[in-house]
Amino acid sequence: MRLKIVNVGDPVLRALAEPLTRDQLLSSSVQTMIDLMRETMRDAPGVGLAAPQIGEPMQLAVIEDKAEYQQSLSKSDLKERDRKEIPFHVIVNPMLELLGDPTEVFTEGCLSLPGFSALVPRSKQVRVLCLDHRGESRVIEASGWYARILQHEIDHLQGTLYIDRMQSRSFSSIENYNRYAKSSTAAGEDRRG
Repeated sequence: MRLKIVNVGDPVLRALAEPLTRDQLLSSSVQTMIDLMRETMRDAPGVGLAAPQIGEPMQLAVIEDKAEYQQSLSKSDLKERDRKEIPFHVIVNPMLELLGDPTEVFTEGCLSLPGFSALVPRSKQVRVLCLDHRGESRVIEASGWYARILQHEIDHLQGTLYIDRMQSRSFSSIENYNRYAKSSTAAGEDRRG
């Protein structure tokens, strides 16, 4: 079953999401929601989906970057983005630490802003303290594309969208990006949560 993804303009996307207690996280309703979020993210397809994007104001996101999503990129593009396969996992109540200035600029999209993309500067390396889907503490140290995905999804939990961080003159429909800008930027279109 695919969940409905809410679009920009819905107030839930601009609100600070609520932290989850361990009991809430381990409840059957939240565990079922995680399974449905995974299905919805894969069906979209996307590499991340935050609970506010399905109308749930909670500090939870699912992430996965499958190898098949990267097949259209050349080896040099993959290397430039430092993009590798990321297995499915859940982050809950994340605390993000940027390990550098937001100087890496690539194109991002979002499942809650379908059909558009823009250049977004992000930090190349991050550290995230969070809980996993079982309520176990986890420390994630990530770089490259994985760091970008984490920043994008954690922004959703803070009521921030990529359009708040974008280089505004780069904002474009995906169609026009592919027609005019794709070959002239150091960016690859990425639909994410």
